[in-house]
Amino acid sequence: MWEYSEKVLDHYRNPRNVGKIDNADLIGEAGSLACGDSLKLYLKLDGEKIVDAKFQTFGCGSAVASSSILTEIIIGKTLDEAKKITNKDIADELGGLPQEKMHCSVMGHEALEDALKKYYGEDSINEEIPQTADKIVCTCFNVTENQIWEAIKINNLKTVEEVTNYTKAGGACGRCKSNIQDILNTYWNVKEKEETKPLTATQKILKINKVIEQQISPELQKDGGDIEFIDLDGNKVKVKLIGMCQGCKNAQMTIKNFVESILKDKVDKNLEVVQI
Repeated sequence: MWEYSEKVLDHYRNPRNVGKIDNADLIGEAGSLACGDSLKLYLKLDGEKIVDAKFQTFGCGSAVASSSILTEIIIGKTLDEAKKITNKDIADELGGLPQEKMHCSVMGHEALEDALKKYYGEDSINEEIPQTADKIVCTCFNVTENQIWEAIKINNLKTVEEVTNYTKAGGACGRCKSNIQDILNTYWNVKEKEETKPLTATQKILKINKVIEQQISPELQKDGGDIEFIDLDGNKVKVKLIGMCQGCKNAQMTIKNFVESILKDKVDKNLEVVQI
């Protein structure tokens, strides 16, 4: 018997934002009735801000809960902010999902992604996924190589069983399991080569900027502060704390224990962060 968090049960029993938005600005779809689960996501915009979101889904309680929490997450966000949401964010917001039900959070992410593709264009959402990898791998559940590749990348999947939990691929006849293993092998071989290949100065700067913008800055903003990347001199990262962080008595601790720790983990273990 699977265990569900109280938040999952609440959103299943009392789903938010169920229904359809007439004249919706964007509509995203994922899954299919033939595969057992389907989701239709409606978005209403004011400029680039999502002011309303509703959903219609056919699926299990986890699918309902994932769709419901997704609408709550995205209402009030800009499209650019919504673009950064992953299935892991959906599952985390629910307090977690059983591994066997993670495909429900993936379906929510795919519906959001499908809607955003109609605004940004097909190639702008998954720039890191090989654009040639679009063939159907699992014919039982109509899962593509792109979907499997993205699930592996976002969720750090290592086994065929994990891929099945997140995408349903391989969960029926099982004939595609060898192909799934090939995709896993390819992804992790590429990943290993990328991690062992030294970054150029430009690549390092771009990666530092990305980590600061997506992981460090949002956390500091929660306490009324922020951070600005100033320069990279060798392995010395020069930054400037802003707002509440600037005059904080724990500023140096923030730099070393938080900022430097994350940049070492995500970019280069030899980096040193200094405040200017």
